[in-house]
Amino acid sequence: MDKLALRRFARQVWRGLDREALGRGVVEALLPWLRERGFQDILLYHPLPLELDLTPLLERYPARYYLPKVVGEGLGVHPFGPLVPGPFGLLEPATPAVEPKVLDLVLVPGLAFDLEGFRLGRGRGFYDRFLASVAAETVGVAPEALLLPRLPRDPWDVPVAYLATERGVRRAG
Repeated sequence: MDKLALRRFARQVWRGLDREALGRGVVEALLPWLRERGFQDILLYHPLPLELDLTPLLERYPARYYLPKVVGEGLGVHPFGPLVPGPFGLLEPATPAVEPKVLDLVLVPGLAFDLEGFRLGRGRGFYDRFLASVAAETVGVAPEALLLPRLPRDPWDVPVAYLATERGVRRAG
């Protein structure tokens, strides 16, 4: 299957999932992993309809949280704060940008991931460009039902190091 067909397939699977319960499950799986590693500067994301909501981490794991913001063809890093409407119907932070080097962890949403950490996104490449430029640890976030054996890859695709699902956190690859 090509990426376009896989996106259609993934959206269909997402529509049949209990995203709220799965989001809670991923938060529960992430908490001991985060505590063990002591991450302090975490790029979260404001969930789109076909993404898991990890914002309960804000109350359950003490850290400095940031959100991505579309800036041209890339993503800026902004401290978590008030949200305003941005491009593509996204809510984005209204706080001033900071350098991505402050991050020690990036939580990456995706329509699907493969077992090697490659991501099926929405096709615009924002996260791939961002991940190629950041030194932080990376965790792909998706339901177990959307961890696929292997996704098609392009030369610019950047894999994540870990995968977090409702069943736990594991190293990719």
